[in-house]
Amino acid sequence: MKAVMTVTAPDRVGIIAGVCSLLADMGVNILDLSQTVMQGIFTMTLLVDTSTSTHNFDEIRTALIKRGENENLNIHIQRADIFDAMHKV
Repeated sequence: MKAVMTVTAPDRVGIIAGVCSLLADMGVNILDLSQTVMQGIFTMTLLVDTSTSTHNFDEIRTALIKRGENENLNIHIQRADIFDAMHKV
């Protein structure tokens, strides 16, 4: 299953490494990643495949939220099919 993730936070060293390491530890494959820094605000969007993970979607989401709380990151993840349905005209 594919999912769309966003990560935003004040820019600092290690944001990408921390988030991507957590995903790797959970067996989540990153299919695409885009990141930018605008006026000191780090923004990253990822397309991930959770079907390779031994964790279910809710466990992945919970782990990401916990990481976000611990590291002052705003992390949001939702299933790609729901994201697509919400953004169809």
